[in-house]
Amino acid sequence: MNKYVKIIIAVAICLTVGYLSSTVTQASIQTWYPTIVKPSFNPPNWIFAPVWTLLYILMGIAAGLVWDKLESDKELVKKGLFFFAVQLALNALWSYLFFGLHNLLLSSLEIILLLLIIYETFLIFKKVDKKISFLLIPYMLWVSFASVLTITIYFLNR
Repeated sequence: MNKYVKIIIAVAICLTVGYLSSTVTQASIQTWYPTIVKPSFNPPNWIFAPVWTLLYILMGIAAGLVWDKLESDKELVKKGLFFFAVQLALNALWSYLFFGLHNLLLSSLEIILLLLIIYETFLIFKKVDKKISFLLIPYMLWVSFASVLTITIYFLNR
């Protein structure tokens, strides 16, 4: 399988996870989410879909490029893709905890774990190929911001 097919598969997986997460989000965005207190730095709702779409594409490209390095460093690539899969699952879980269950405490704790796993994925990808790891930096920055936002929302709504 060539590099571009791997990238397409990885991007499709990331976008699918994003889409499935958005189905949980959409139900609450019109009902529950407007009723909670949010900080002044909370972005407008319309910004989330394009930002997440771009992030899922960048994540998928990074994963596909790392996957393409499987023959050159099998153990490290497998480890990197394992951590990538874990962070992707945690990414989806956050939407369920926050928007599905409306559990602000659990989603605050979970997003910290998510950020740590993203960082570990970044470090492993960096060992595979430094340039590839740069594709995860916007994701780490956004989830860092989302962590602050989630935790702030928790404290504002206790």
